[in-house]
Amino acid sequence: MNIFTTDFFFSIIRIATPILFATLAAVIGEKGGISNIGLEGIMMMSALFGSLGAYWSGNWFVGLLLAMAVGLAEALLMGFFAFNLKTDIILTGTAINMIGSGGTLFLVKIITGGASTTNLITKSLQIPSINIPGLKSIPVIGAVLSGHSLLTYLGFLFVFLTWVLLYKTPLGLNIRSVGENANAASSVGVSVMRIRYITIGIGGVLAGMGGAFMSMYYAMGWSQDMVAGRGFIALAAQSMGNGEPLGGMLAALVFGFAQALGIKVSATGVDSNLVAPIPYIVTILALVIFALNQRRKEKKRYATALK
Repeated sequence: MNIFTTDFFFSIIRIATPILFATLAAVIGEKGGISNIGLEGIMMMSALFGSLGAYWSGNWFVGLLLAMAVGLAEALLMGFFAFNLKTDIILTGTAINMIGSGGTLFLVKIITGGASTTNLITKSLQIPSINIPGLKSIPVIGAVLSGHSLLTYLGFLFVFLTWVLLYKTPLGLNIRSVGENANAASSVGVSVMRIRYITIGIGGVLAGMGGAFMSMYYAMGWSQDMVAGRGFIALAAQSMGNGEPLGGMLAALVFGFAQALGIKVSATGVDSNLVAPIPYIVTILALVIFALNQRRKEKKRYATALK
């Protein structure tokens, strides 16, 4: 059976999309000196409210906006505890993840009267797919790149926009300055607190869009722990991509490939318990390769400095 079909490569891009949104959130956060491990929880809560918002309003766009608003609110709440109350940001992120897992289930049971899933998203409430006229007619490439969700195209556009934000705007300069040395940035008039809130807020909106993709396109509804570690995988992708938007995108595609491969192999009849670990094994191997590469670069820099 041929695994590497156009459908397989199409699924890589589809599966990589929520990871990409969370990866960009992690990249921006890391540039601002913020290790946002709460991405998983933010995506879970946004996925729930995105699907509920679409169902209640009868409009997918309202659901998407609500998911983004919830992502922003959770990120700002996380920032309040970390920046104002001086709570350890890792513990704060852990709490957000716990709320995203247990809190969403609690809310769903109250709203639905006991069910642990919400199959609310019909075709009319799904985030629309877009067929690009010129691209669609190209053999092979058209079948892979055309027909994806609107959010998929926005996600890859945001890779470029994130790079522009970080390296071509005054805000991006301030974000990187605060991330590199907050005291130095403050000494030249930069409001460190304001920049940190903006940084974590942008990350929350991006993670919210990733959550909306999960419940309003990928799964067509909400279920417990449906994000399935994608927020944590995004942190690995950010690290593997050397903290840059383009590198993060490529790493997200690698993890998308791993998950798509697991699904495809499972469909051939192989025991699902054997293929389920594939994405996580790839994550570990990718981080090992990244760490070894970074170590090699550090040794090269050290050797150059001694000359």
